[in-house]
Amino acid sequence: MAMDVIDYQLHGDDMQFVEIELDPSEAAIGEAGSMMYMEDGIQMDTVFGDASAQQGGLFGKLLGAGKRLITGESLFTTVFTNKGVGKRKVAFAAPYTGKIIPFDLRQYGGTIICQKDAFLCAARGVSLGIAFQKKIGVGFFGGEGFIMQKLDGDGMAFVHSGGTVLERRLAPGEVLRVDTGCVVAYTSDVEFDIQYVGGVKTALFGGEGLFFATLCGPGTVWLQSLPFARLASRIFAAAPARQGGGGSGGEQGGLLGNLLNGDN
Repeated sequence: MAMDVIDYQLHGDDMQFVEIELDPSEAAIGEAGSMMYMEDGIQMDTVFGDASAQQGGLFGKLLGAGKRLITGESLFTTVFTNKGVGKRKVAFAAPYTGKIIPFDLRQYGGTIICQKDAFLCAARGVSLGIAFQKKIGVGFFGGEGFIMQKLDGDGMAFVHSGGTVLERRLAPGEVLRVDTGCVVAYTSDVEFDIQYVGGVKTALFGGEGLFFATLCGPGTVWLQSLPFARLASRIFAAAPARQGGGGSGGEQGGLLGNLLNGDN
């Protein structure tokens, strides 16, 4: 399927959105629920599976849907097509605080591998696939890194990261050890593996988990400072516990807590 060549502009700092300009008949694909706004003349169509596989018949559609199901994404993809006579814009917003990373896939050999929930939107024609890690250790202990999403094509794709993003180019043989949740994306020539942190005391009390992701060059990697899972766990830990109802003392304590927290 031919790639659409799109123009884009990033807006914002910590809560970014990307604005894509479409020529007549051009289209962009977006993750479900990521659309922020679209101008008059753009037609929105929800398709089953990977939008790049719609020309492959029923088997192609089922294959695209299966790939998205394995990565934990929706079975459906939304396509935004400019049906007007002039240029029209559609915008896609990041789901939480962080940065949007634009990838021109032609500059990276046509493939970028990213976390399964990092994809935001892309030009029509970019294929959304899956990338299984080859080493069995990654499969058993890799967590977020075991099943990743593969973006193929020669068009623009946009990936979202949490917090601040770091782009790091690795020399041949250079190794970087990273928390598994902090890996956003990497080029296909990077070797991904899982390494035990070593030492029982460090594993149990270090607070960094039992395993690191090891990224070996050559290639380019993109890291995020605030994985969503880390953010969610901190919010959950800081949330006040619900009072169990059983008596006036509990009710009074719950009422006092609500007053102090400004709930009433």
